[in-house]
Amino acid sequence: MPRIVRRPDMYASRKRPMGEMNVTPFIDILLVLVIMLILAVPIAKHSTIVELAPPGPTGVANSDFNTVFIDDGDRLFWNGRPVDRAQLRANIAAANAMPEDPTLRFQPAALASYDQSAKTIALIKDSGTKKFAFVGNEQYRIFAR
Repeated sequence: MPRIVRRPDMYASRKRPMGEMNVTPFIDILLVLVIMLILAVPIAKHSTIVELAPPGPTGVANSDFNTVFIDDGDRLFWNGRPVDRAQLRANIAAANAMPEDPTLRFQPAALASYDQSAKTIALIKDSGTKKFAFVGNEQYRIFAR
């Protein structure tokens, strides 16, 4: 006579259906979306290369310098005096014509537009300035202000 074997019911203690959610498909979809986002981001093709340090050895700092400042209203200043782009180009050319190249210091205000700053840096680069420095950046090292 065959013997009947009863197996224990593993789910007998559960009175309600399983409530866990399978998150594997959700994670798969998120990974696909991240890959699509990475592929959709355009590659930067335009850049302005500015040589910050003069070529060759750097000796004692030149005490003769000029400052180009851009204020919050995107107005240009040459050594504290307001100038337009043509006057700025002429002032830079006059400074470059000196026997000892003075250091040209660039100091934009915190709220100066990026477009005006980039155009001014490009103008300085195109003028052939050999000594160029960013000044005033130390005042922005604490972001809470």
